[in-house]
Amino acid sequence: MSSDFVAGYVSGAVGILIGNPLDLVKVRLQARRGDESLRASSQGHGYFETKSSLIKGAAAPILGYGALNALLFVAYNRSLKFLDPSVINPTNLDANVSLMNIWLAGAAGGMASWVISSPTELVKCRTQLSRNQNISSWTVFRDILRVQGVRGLYFGGLITSIRDSVGYGFYFWSYELCKRSLSSLDDSSQQEALKVLLCGGVAGIITWASVFPLDVVKTRLQAQPFIAHTVSEVPDFQRRLLPPTSSSRPRILNSLEIARDAYRSEGFSVFFRGLGICSVRAFIVNAAQWAVYEWLMKEFNRASTAPHVSM
Repeated sequence: MSSDFVAGYVSGAVGILIGNPLDLVKVRLQARRGDESLRASSQGHGYFETKSSLIKGAAAPILGYGALNALLFVAYNRSLKFLDPSVINPTNLDANVSLMNIWLAGAAGGMASWVISSPTELVKCRTQLSRNQNISSWTVFRDILRVQGVRGLYFGGLITSIRDSVGYGFYFWSYELCKRSLSSLDDSSQQEALKVLLCGGVAGIITWASVFPLDVVKTRLQAQPFIAHTVSEVPDFQRRLLPPTSSSRPRILNSLEIARDAYRSEGFSVFFRGLGICSVRAFIVNAAQWAVYEWLMKEFNRASTAPHVSM
C-alpha cells in the first residue's frame, strides 16, 4: 500500500473526528428554511439533541472520508506527475511547478474521489439532519440500499462531482500558493510546522468559499426524502424543503429546481448560509489534516531512505 494512500487515509479520519460537530451545524443551517429554527427541543443541548449528537453522522465519513482522502491524494500526486514529469516529491514542490497544473491535478483528484464522496456525503447528510437518536449512518445506508439499491447511494452525484472537482482544484492550488508566499520564513522545524498549519487552514477556507453555493444546493438535494416514503413518514424539517404534489408523496426536485426555489423564497444570501461556521471548521480541520499528512509522508520517506542493517 502506497505511503500517500496511508497518510491520506489517516489525515482524513483525523479531520472528521475534529470537525464533525461544526459540520453537523453547517448541514442543518444549509438545509433549514428561513422561518425554521435550528435549535433542538428544550430538552436538548442547544443545537444538538443530546451530547452524543456531537458525533452524529461521523461513522460514514470516518470510514468513507478516510478512503476518499487517500484516493484524493493518490490521484492528485499521480496526476501532477503526469502533467509535470519533473515533479519528484509532490509534498515539496519546486517553485517552477505551474500553479495551473497543480489546480488541474487537484481537480482530477476531486473527480476521482467522487466515487467515494457521493455516497458518503449522502449518508452523512441524511444522518445529521435526522433528530431521531435511533437513526445511525448504518441505518441510513441500509435503508438506501433496500429502497433504491446501489444507484440510490449516488443520488446527487453530479453536483457532488462538480463541487469536488472545482473545490479540490482550489484546495491544492491555494495550499501551494500560500506555502510559496511564506517561503521567506526560516526552515526551522517550528516555523515549518506553523507554515503547514496556516496554509492548510487557509486552503480549507478558500476551498469552501469557492464551492459553497454548490454545497448548499447539494445538501438540500440530498436532504430530500426517498420517493418510496410517504409524506407522513418524513420529518417536518425535511418535508418543508419540498412542495408536496397531489399524491401522498413529495416530488423530488433536481439541482436547478432546488437552486431556483431557494433563491425565490429566501434570496441570494441563502447560498452562503452557514459559510461562517464552515470557514471556522475548514481552517481547523484542514490545518490538522495537512499537518498529519505532511508529518506521515516525512516519516515514510525517512523510513524508506534509512539504511537497512542485515543480520
